[in-house]
Amino acid sequence: MRVLLVGGGGREHAVAAALTRTPGLELFAAMGNESPGIADLSNDWLRCPETDIHRIAQWAREQRIDWAFIGPDDPIALGLCDELEKLGIASVGPRKAAARLESSKLFARRLMEKHDLPGRVEFHHFREAGQLTAFLASTGKDYALKPDGLTGGKGVKVMGVHLDSKAEAIAYGREMIQQATGGGGGVIVEERLIGEEFTLQCFVDGRTVAPMPAVRDFKRAFEGDLGPNTGGMGSYSQADGLLPFLSQADYDSALDIVRRVVQAVKEEGAEYKGVLYGQFMLTPAGVKVVEFNARLGDPEAINVIPLLQTNLADVCAAVMSGSLDKLNIGFDAKAAVCKYVVPPDYGTDPKVGVPLRVDSEKIAALGAQVYYARVNRDGGRLLTTTSRSLAILGTGETIPQAENVVEQALHHVHGDFYVRRDIGKLDQC
Repeated sequence: MRVLLVGGGGREHAVAAALTRTPGLELFAAMGNESPGIADLSNDWLRCPETDIHRIAQWAREQRIDWAFIGPDDPIALGLCDELEKLGIASVGPRKAAARLESSKLFARRLMEKHDLPGRVEFHHFREAGQLTAFLASTGKDYALKPDGLTGGKGVKVMGVHLDSKAEAIAYGREMIQQATGGGGGVIVEERLIGEEFTLQCFVDGRTVAPMPAVRDFKRAFEGDLGPNTGGMGSYSQADGLLPFLSQADYDSALDIVRRVVQAVKEEGAEYKGVLYGQFMLTPAGVKVVEFNARLGDPEAINVIPLLQTNLADVCAAVMSGSLDKLNIGFDAKAAVCKYVVPPDYGTDPKVGVPLRVDSEKIAALGAQVYYARVNRDGGRLLTTTSRSLAILGTGETIPQAENVVEQALHHVHGDFYVRRDIGKLDQC
């Protein structure tokens, strides 16, 4: 079995590690950087921008790939799954039409409105800077401002959190419109949600939705949940699949929303197959939708994929064949804490080329795992890039136990780097 994995981040390293536990599976990777972890697990790999979907599809045909797992958002949004399908290569990832759940926040909001789905929020869409300015100037409420398209999780700013005044909000909204941020689809202005955020990721085969444990992600760069948004500084999950603030009823409400969204997409003529990630806010008014992503989260995947008891290749086969209802998917009943090692000044002006040294054997002896993200390999050295470098995952019976494993493992990562130490310390984050 020859499998293509697209992407070179920590999320994809976790997927690669799980897939290569399958006897007889040969892994091929297409990634924009040489992830040491993925490269060492692969039979061969292509260094190629993950947005070059035609080159990736051509290489997949040359390598006689049987099926593909698509990690990042950009190639999914651009239609890589559609291109591979033309070549007779199935993918764990939605076609371009279904992937609009992530690539267009406006599509997702209008879909929920049209089908009267629970979890909706007030939203407004603006393409003209003057209309946006007039709306924000006239309101006494705080809103979240988002570009309609993809920005790697870094485009959202919230009034009263990232934007200290109405003038700042207007300036940011006008900037997004003028610079065509996220592809130029305009700006979505949504009601500000107050509460606890959580993520629910699900395998989807077009009909059946198979949920994973809930995860709490931390996007702000600095401890105390301060600073700019990032791709994610770390995350935690609980042994029972819930979270310290999340009840079974709340989890079930989120799952019901995901199932209804999958059905709504189908009714719009676009079958959804792959992983669907719902980001939710638990508010005093119940579970509300922050956004949907058309793939696994990073770092959220690192919490759950290593705990998957069911063979990942079997899960992928069921997703592609529409037979998830025939598979009993289970996860180890363990808490998991993930913390990202990032370059100095990440989130503002990350330092490139800073050497890191990782003692993988000592980390493994502690029961922790390393998942490499965007680092360059120079002989025996690892060098930082502008993005996240590597993730450390610890597991245990409780979140504090798992967090302690990560902290012990970080003693064996050497160099100049930054970590949000408060992730998983429940009294601090």
